[in-house]
Amino acid sequence: QVQLVESGGGLVQAGDSLRLSCAASGRTFRTYVMGWFRQAPGKEREFVAAITWSHGDTHYAASVEGRFTISRDTKNTVYLQMNSLKSEDTAVYYCAVSPRGVIKVASAYDYWGQGTQVTVSS
Repeated sequence: QVQLVESGGGLVQAGDSLRLSCAASGRTFRTYVMGWFRQAPGKEREFVAAITWSHGDTHYAASVEGRFTISRDTKNTVYLQMNSLKSEDTAVYYCAVSPRGVIKVASAYDYWGQGTQVTVSS
């Protein structure tokens, strides 16, 4: 089992920045990739960004490329730095862990956090 706890969401204005954190604990040695997904009301959950645990390779959705940065530290915490936020970034953001090499598909992830709300007002 892997436990994930997200933090850092909130209400900001368009153009502002936020940093989300996701602390992982438990059987993290099986982790291949940690990712961030988001889900807006009435929409499907979508991929945002991911980082491979061993090499730190990063992957981004086209909609956030150049504005968001995913990173990790040595203590099993992953961060999502979100700059130049737009109203369309409003969603619940979820951290997830996958033991597989599939990066952008939500069904490939076995463990999920509880989610943190990000609201961007225009």
